[in-house]
Amino acid sequence: MLRALAVDDEEPALAELLYLLRADPRVRSAEGATDANEALRRIGRALEDGPGGDGAIDVLFLDIQMAGLTGLDVARLLAGFARPPLVVFVTAHEDFAVKAFDLKAVDYVLKPVRRERLAEAVSRVAERVVSAPPPATVTDRIPVELGGITRLVAISDITYAEAQGDYARLHTEDGVSHLVRIPLSTLEERWQELGFVRVHRSHLVALHRIDELRLDGGGMTVRVGMAEIAVSRRHASRVRELLMRRPS
Repeated sequence: MLRALAVDDEEPALAELLYLLRADPRVRSAEGATDANEALRRIGRALEDGPGGDGAIDVLFLDIQMAGLTGLDVARLLAGFARPPLVVFVTAHEDFAVKAFDLKAVDYVLKPVRRERLAEAVSRVAERVVSAPPPATVTDRIPVELGGITRLVAISDITYAEAQGDYARLHTEDGVSHLVRIPLSTLEERWQELGFVRVHRSHLVALHRIDELRLDGGGMTVRVGMAEIAVSRRHASRVRELLMRRPS
């Protein structure tokens, strides 16, 4: 049962697409957004809540030519997330198909949307969802090696993680660090539901451990305890949005 978000800035087209999606028995829920910014906000909340959350999204049915950010822009932004929803483009224009599939689109449906063609796209999405590996189980501790002894460190004690090749160095609140043989990208995927956010290609930070956000000369840094960590341009808007929504 798929959870869908349809995005189109033309309300009649959006209403028709939602009608067809909701009529498909494989679609558990279908909600609509009339612009890319609204869609990105909903996706951000869905990813924070995790795959079992009330607002979870399995697939985007995404128009391409919209005011402001285009559907292609949205797909490029989603590529930066660890577990983004699948994307089906729904458009009146044939010209963007190559770019769409370069961005890992599941399907490319032309308007006006025919029921049979949309059902085919839903089938392709359902196959992908069923065949996707289940998310890794997150435990509250991580094993680390120290002097030949394996210790279990509470993830809640970790303030940030730093990439060191195929390893990651975990920094804890008491100032101790541990080197683990796990890539930072893997930790990002496993710990996103625990409130860790990627701020740079080499740093993953516990959101609730950020004490200060600083803008200086067009750059951004966050302070975590005594450490100041640069935020890359790619991740800056996401970090700022999450901090603004963080409960005080």
